[in-house]
Amino acid sequence: MFLPYRYRTIRRALARSRILRTLLLIFIAWNLIEVHLILSRISEADQETIYRDQPRRKERIYIASVNWNSEIILRSHWSQALLELAWKLGPENVYISIYESGSYDNTKEALMELDSELERLGIPRTIVLSPITHEDELAATPGEGWVESPLGDMALRRIPYLSRTRNLSLRPLEELAKHGYTFDKILFLNDVVFTPNDVFQLLDTNDGSYAAACSMDFAKAPNYYDTFALRDASGHEALMSTWPFFRNTVSRHAMKNLHPVPVQSCWNGMGKP
Repeated sequence: MFLPYRYRTIRRALARSRILRTLLLIFIAWNLIEVHLILSRISEADQETIYRDQPRRKERIYIASVNWNSEIILRSHWSQALLELAWKLGPENVYISIYESGSYDNTKEALMELDSELERLGIPRTIVLSPITHEDELAATPGEGWVESPLGDMALRRIPYLSRTRNLSLRPLEELAKHGYTFDKILFLNDVVFTPNDVFQLLDTNDGSYAAACSMDFAKAPNYYDTFALRDASGHEALMSTWPFFRNTVSRHAMKNLHPVPVQSCWNGMGKP
């Protein structure tokens, strides 16, 4: 039977609409299944013994941190968590190095209070409070780490600056080595909320067999905070800041099953290089 062109067009449009609805329903169903699977994995993980009071092996850990305008989190979470971590690792197994880089708030005062608590517990450390502010850095004569901006002026590049300050937090290693103090691992801690068990789980990633391991930092869940250095197992940048995060199926599958996620590079809330 011959149908006018207008009716054939309507039928094709209805068919396409049914196909789109079907695909949408499949997509929603698939995502609901994945969410259920992830929640089940989380429940199973909570029942396992992955959280411990202390790591499985006694190790000497060098803890390095750079703080800038961190007063609020230092007083609310960070300082107490660091004290608990150092105590559980054992004062004889830990050294803490903190470099404060010219904060505008009362970060210096908060770190001085932390220093007093570390002293009371007998935990060895170096805490440097730098008088150099960011205005001082920007007012300095351009040199290494500076680049010409599209506007034609010179700008201080963020990554070389951060690398330099983090290297300053590692400087005590040289002097400690001269006196025979060595460490099994170096742990970088950013100004994030963490617990000692978070650190132990990170250190025990893949039973301790890895070139580097990083945490995942969610400033406003479910959005991943810092994707700048993150590259999945294939070397791709993050697909998006929320699920599924990674392009690589191996990385995505590991995260979905709460396994250590293989990546080519990472840097986030805490990391063990």
